[in-house]
Amino acid sequence: MKLEVMDAQNMRFPDETFETVVTTCVFCSVPDPVKGLSEIKRVLKPGGRLFMYEHVISRNRLLAFLMKTMNPIVSRVLGPNINRDTVANVKKAGLTVVKQENIQYDVFKRIDALKA
Repeated sequence: MKLEVMDAQNMRFPDETFETVVTTCVFCSVPDPVKGLSEIKRVLKPGGRLFMYEHVISRNRLLAFLMKTMNPIVSRVLGPNINRDTVANVKKAGLTVVKQENIQYDVFKRIDALKA
């Protein structure tokens, strides 16, 4: 096994390299999450699966308001954006969301997607 460090928005892998991609709390830190997810789609084989564990913007209006208000401070101090709609971004990248499961409230989610 070989570990490589690279930009999630511009991976050096050939098209259709992987059957499975797994991410954990990655897409809060990718500058253009749709571009990064499009790269994952590019490197997945047809029928390939993406398994994600990510924190996302809450659907609860009060919690979402607090997350949006706090995001500029959190992203400046800690780095990640806490207000991303990762499920929508997965769909924008052209992947099919097969399953989404709330892990902790609706802020931490497990997202399973498929490259059709």
